[in-house]
Amino acid sequence: MASVRKRPPLFRALGRHEPPLRIEVDGRAFERVEILKHDSWAATAVYRNDERTIVCKFNRTEHVFGVPMDWLGRWLADRERRALTRLSGLPGIPPVCGPIYADGRRLVNAVAHDYIEGHPLAKNEQVSATFFPALRRTLGAMHRRGIAYVDLHKRENIIVGADGRPYFIDFQIHFGLDARFSGPVSRAAFRLLCRSDDYHVDKHVRNSGGEATPPPTLPWWIRAHRFVAKPLRQLRRRLLVLFGIRRAEGRAETEAFAEDAVRREQARAA
Repeated sequence: MASVRKRPPLFRALGRHEPPLRIEVDGRAFERVEILKHDSWAATAVYRNDERTIVCKFNRTEHVFGVPMDWLGRWLADRERRALTRLSGLPGIPPVCGPIYADGRRLVNAVAHDYIEGHPLAKNEQVSATFFPALRRTLGAMHRRGIAYVDLHKRENIIVGADGRPYFIDFQIHFGLDARFSGPVSRAAFRLLCRSDDYHVDKHVRNSGGEATPPPTLPWWIRAHRFVAKPLRQLRRRLLVLFGIRRAEGRAETEAFAEDAVRREQARAA
């Protein structure tokens, strides 16, 4: 990675800082073990003590061209904490932790949950015959509780546990339906997003060889999203290449200190 460098502060959620070496959660001290990733939105790290291992996400606080972003980090942490709390008790959902402190100060931009021993679902990975049925049951229960996952096109958000079971992580981009305030538009959007979740599960099942079924039909709203999102993603890659963070092809694996799922893919390919 000699031709690339670490992200400048603008492209790092915590700027020049890294996740703290020591935090306190639920009245217990934890030491940092590993930084899984540090991108523009959040820095995620593993913490451990003698009894427990957790994952803590520190959402963005670094300003953008002088504009404060503390509000964004606090909002992202609050919404992810609410989602994990709402889904508490479901199989495949890691238990959420309490408030996070460092040096006696509460970090309102942070949210933590129990660490799931396992690895992200890899490309074309063969899993047990019970894996995807269990994943679908959890996803269905999630939908019934008013949460659409939304980010399920990324297979690395699905963890293959050491016990062989599926787990969901990273609820940063979920859509939560609030029965008290939802109207026809939000309910219609929720139904579309739930159907998108189901589509992406079908895609992962097929890619893993779990079912000999025809490719699922790509819904029109996903095509519309890709029409808008693809140019934005390409623009972001060009900016990262311009800053020397990635090589000319702009893929994440060309970035120094790529996130954990990318590092695992590189190791599998080696």
